[in-house]
Amino acid sequence: MKIDQLAETAEAMVAPGKGIIAIDESTGTIARRLAAVGVENSEENRRTYRELLLTTPGLNEYISGAILYDETIRQSTRAGRPFVDVMREAGILPGIKVDTGAKDLAGFPGEKVTEGLDGLRERLAAYAGMGARFAKWRAVITIGETMPTDTCIEANAHALARYAALCQEQGIVPMVEPEVLMDGDHDIETCYGVTEVTLRAVFKALYEHHVLLEGAILKASMVLPGKDCPEQVDVEDVAHATLRCLESAVPAILPGIVFLSGGQSDADATRHLDAINRIGGAPWPLSFSYGRGMQQAALQLWGQDMAGNYEKAQQTVYARARDNGLASQGRYGD
Repeated sequence: MKIDQLAETAEAMVAPGKGIIAIDESTGTIARRLAAVGVENSEENRRTYRELLLTTPGLNEYISGAILYDETIRQSTRAGRPFVDVMREAGILPGIKVDTGAKDLAGFPGEKVTEGLDGLRERLAAYAGMGARFAKWRAVITIGETMPTDTCIEANAHALARYAALCQEQGIVPMVEPEVLMDGDHDIETCYGVTEVTLRAVFKALYEHHVLLEGAILKASMVLPGKDCPEQVDVEDVAHATLRCLESAVPAILPGIVFLSGGQSDADATRHLDAINRIGGAPWPLSFSYGRGMQQAALQLWGQDMAGNYEKAQQTVYARARDNGLASQGRYGD
């Protein structure tokens, strides 16, 4: 795969006014989400819900790509059309989650390392054959009294780099996601420091593994105080801290950065994204790759009346896509 083809896909992922919808919940995670709204966790219900999301009228106006789970990339609409074909026709890039989850890091209580490198080359080749144009791998970094350790950061950075190199070997754009969790009572300055150190380690590892940054995307967490921190901050403080941190640690050659919502409310995720883009001057497009931040309101509606609220739920998905698309240009609320 030539670098220009990888770069073309990466640039399309962060096209002006567009972002990524993440519908890559594992079977266990989607089970909890469905249970919370009173919906049985059957394969047909999962398929129907994901069809609702992917066939939302007008979704492609604000959504450039969707991250799918292994089950989802193999599924079809009720009419029998593969989801990947539906997405292609709409101009929405198919993506695929390829890690197998964050597991306990042996010898480091409370810390995690993401697994899934075994057999990844073969799985990526298969996904490329199914039409996947990009992939996602999520690492999680926890802030605590003695965390994160250098070992945890380095182990996750190394795994992200190996994954990214394997993706590019198959012509797939890697979305590199080192998430600094909001869990805890740490302040925004602590989050800033951990995020900066993590990003520097990740890009050092990417460089060492010969990953072409022109054909990769960063999925970043915003710089926020912990959920339990007694001193919360305003939207502008989050925006300035996040942008300053990224500018200090992320190479300008990267085609773009998309933010995860990471446990923020739908409204906060949108307001923060908008405020970051209103500052301006960043060397890369700054957009979104939201899961719960795109889906939660729609899922609650659909759960109340799966048949009766189907179209209403889709309208909610469209509205969230529009709001975040505008926020990615600093135009939300204008």
